[in-house]
Amino acid sequence: MNAAVEPIVGEGAGRDAADMPTGTRPFAGFEWLLAGRYLRTRRREGFVSVIAGFSFLGIMLGVMTLIVVMSVMNGFRKELLDKIVGVNGHIFVTPIDRPLDDYEMVANRLKQIPGVKFAIPLVEGQALASSQYGNGGVLVRGVREADLKSVPYIGGNIRRGTLDGFDTSGGIAIGSRLAAALSVTAGDSIQLFSPKGASTPFGTAPRIKTYPIQAVFEIGMTEFDASFVFMPLTESQAYFGRDSDVSVIEVFVDNPDRTQSVRDAIEADAPRPLVLSDWRQRNRSFFSALEVERNVMFIILTLIVLVAALNIVSGLIMLVKDKTEDIAIMRTMGASRGTVLRVFLITGAAIGVVGTLAGLLLGVLFANNIKSILAFLNWILGADLWNPTVRFLSDIPSVIDWREVATVVVMALVLSLLATLYPAWKAARLDPVQALRMG
Repeated sequence: MNAAVEPIVGEGAGRDAADMPTGTRPFAGFEWLLAGRYLRTRRREGFVSVIAGFSFLGIMLGVMTLIVVMSVMNGFRKELLDKIVGVNGHIFVTPIDRPLDDYEMVANRLKQIPGVKFAIPLVEGQALASSQYGNGGVLVRGVREADLKSVPYIGGNIRRGTLDGFDTSGGIAIGSRLAAALSVTAGDSIQLFSPKGASTPFGTAPRIKTYPIQAVFEIGMTEFDASFVFMPLTESQAYFGRDSDVSVIEVFVDNPDRTQSVRDAIEADAPRPLVLSDWRQRNRSFFSALEVERNVMFIILTLIVLVAALNIVSGLIMLVKDKTEDIAIMRTMGASRGTVLRVFLITGAAIGVVGTLAGLLLGVLFANNIKSILAFLNWILGADLWNPTVRFLSDIPSVIDWREVATVVVMALVLSLLATLYPAWKAARLDPVQALRMG
């Protein structure tokens, strides 16, 4: 072998092949042809192709997992935000100097402020709900019929019964999971026990009263469906011993993300001293924890793509070593260093680009059909993989943020491209004489 190539080597040994004009433009057709041949499986370099295949699978699975996980976490945050804010209100108004016995006037005044959708006076108190089949702690909320119907996640999600005539019926509305826990439905009755009852010479006697169930609602959030009980406002005032006043006025605004401007307007126009708080303050730790978890998951899953990119490095280094003789022949025939660099750059980048596009397609398909996939897995395995009592929500949510998808795709492409630079540079720097002797 060395004797056969000696004349060629001797003739060109004193020159740098990089200075020889090739007459071809960068990324010409033959460069793509060579890169394509290097990606095909041959018996002699089959192990290199196996590494390239694992690199492709790693990038594909990494991109797909990132898109699916980020979409689920976005959906989780959106569903929680919509339901927590949609049921509890956006701004909470409580009194300072005296009870809110003028809640009608204050609520009407708040409704006139630009950006306010409606203001709901509430009486809140804790109680124990009991039936002959079970019991559980509940949060009782006294509210007027018109106000209760105006809350989308309540008025629009009545599963059994009706809210018509709620103010005068003397009945209550309970969540679907509470109804299931107590084994009751609309038309049945439950008892409510409150520790704050009438004062007697022997102490405070608990207040116990039986209420018919007029309606059963389903918000879709386990915690609310298992603990909320709505009662007519006047009945709740009598039950909790309030003198025609309310605990709080909940204000719903047009845009929950812009509550500060409405809050400033309320403070400027308040008819009396009031304490204001908003949903961000009440749920700050909860949503901060979700944001931290989301960022940590992004970093952890990015490592999958990084490991796959490192596999590209190892695969290309082995390919360069295997193709040392081919590189030397190309260089002695006049191929420039740039040509060799681009051939191996195309070879490595093709793995990353195709893997990223495949991961993008699978990730979007998986995220858009995650409920159907989960139902299929539940049917196959015969198990409930999404337990709503543990995960707060009744269904697994998924919301694709295309800006995040674009970030994931660009990140994977950049990592894949960077992974090819060093092996391609090493191939371009090979000396033809030494390469032929090694070959």
